[in-house]
Amino acid sequence: MIFPDNPYEELNLYTNFLNAAKQFPKVPIYFDEPLIGFKELGTKTTYEEALTSINKQAARLSSLGIKKKDKVVIYKSANFDTYLLAVAVSYLGAVPIMISYHLPAEIMTVMCERLEDPWLIYDRITKDRGKKITSVSSSRLIELEKLVLCQNSKEVKQEILPIDAISYMTHTSGTTGIPKLIAHSASSMGWRTKWQKNVFDLMPEKKLVAFHISPVHSRFNIGISSLMSKGFPMLWVGNSEPKAVADIFSTFKPYALETHPNNFVQWSKLAQETPEAFKSFHYFHSTFDAINKGTMKIFLEASEAKKAVFMQVYGQSECGPMIMRFHTRESIESLDARNMGSGMPNLTEVRIVDPSGEETAPNTSGNIQMLSKGRALTYYKEDKRFKENTFDLWWDSGDFGYKNEAGELFLLDRQIDLINDIESTLKIEDLLLDKLDFLDEVIIVRGKDNLPQPIIALHPSKHMDWDRWFQAILDFPLLNKPLIWEYDAIPRTATMKVQRLKIEELLKQ
Repeated sequence: MIFPDNPYEELNLYTNFLNAAKQFPKVPIYFDEPLIGFKELGTKTTYEEALTSINKQAARLSSLGIKKKDKVVIYKSANFDTYLLAVAVSYLGAVPIMISYHLPAEIMTVMCERLEDPWLIYDRITKDRGKKITSVSSSRLIELEKLVLCQNSKEVKQEILPIDAISYMTHTSGTTGIPKLIAHSASSMGWRTKWQKNVFDLMPEKKLVAFHISPVHSRFNIGISSLMSKGFPMLWVGNSEPKAVADIFSTFKPYALETHPNNFVQWSKLAQETPEAFKSFHYFHSTFDAINKGTMKIFLEASEAKKAVFMQVYGQSECGPMIMRFHTRESIESLDARNMGSGMPNLTEVRIVDPSGEETAPNTSGNIQMLSKGRALTYYKEDKRFKENTFDLWWDSGDFGYKNEAGELFLLDRQIDLINDIESTLKIEDLLLDKLDFLDEVIIVRGKDNLPQPIIALHPSKHMDWDRWFQAILDFPLLNKPLIWEYDAIPRTATMKVQRLKIEELLKQ
């Protein structure tokens, strides 16, 4: 595919918002509920109106003492005001640190200790935990509900950090322990927005785009910044409950949707049972992780668009979006869901290497290494850990897979999740979800005697069908008898990734 080629521009969150508001002042932004930190915006605003509120919030933060180069942890409920606060912080030349509200005080204490007494913004959802974080001075704790009541704050001028300085931090998912703080610069984020803007230019109409992404995910600021620089109207969806999703999509009839793979899985039964909620969508976009074929097919079939497209993206927070593949109703029929696709020319690519670091021949499995112009700078205060994964310009993803003769990437597993005699747990999970409509989730981890242990969650309206289960696994390697868990009991990260190692720990108890 030939992609548009947008010019490179470094990404300063505030400057990007300012320029978008000047160019597209009346373009609307919709929210499914009012924002705690920006109540004056209600559930409908515009680029221009939102910018005015950001300026006021920046003035309030400045009046409390936040200044250029300060680090400001944003640790609050998952809503769009998380991003707007980050934009306000960046106006001051301070560094927003985006941290999931799921994390407990003990882990937050370790992460904030690395940041050397940062400011910390919390809300009513994280208030109790926020006050238990021992590595943040009480004078640097900011309660969002009280912040918005501050009056008569004087407007201050915008401060801008050098383009290669740390200007934004996110964190790893924490599937293997305490999350690492990922440091980004205006320069590195600019390459990611160039990638994303190239993709947006493939969409022929600037119609409503719906987003349901964790606002602390590194993907979020890239997606929203790119979307705004192109002037797309936006619908922020905070409530992921199926009924709420059906109601808001039926009301607004968006043109495109981006969410996490596990949210697509969560909504797949809704798309089957209430397809009219998704009929307006022409484009579906899955962020950063593999997704099974059956789920993508369900959404493509729910759309009434003649040429509906499901864009699957593989990447990591350290490198940004990397590999992509576009699916249609026709192509999905013959799809191998492990095929992630290819990189974007001159921006991203991958290679496969063996244990000695030598590049493998086509169709030979090995470690997946990534090359991205948008690679992060480091893990803050853990540079040694970051460098352990770097091989010159290449980043070792921690994933295992191969490339075919056409250069397409096939993702098999996380290196850490490899199980003896199993080529790909992800492939088995995909096949079972595709075949068995009574399942909402399938995860395969290391179980008793190091045998693969399936953990399954049933669809609320379905019952376990053991005959179909055993028929479906006839050609698979030996699996332990599945354990049936409630969907909400499966431990996940802020971005809905399954915490496989935590499941293995629970199985040992």
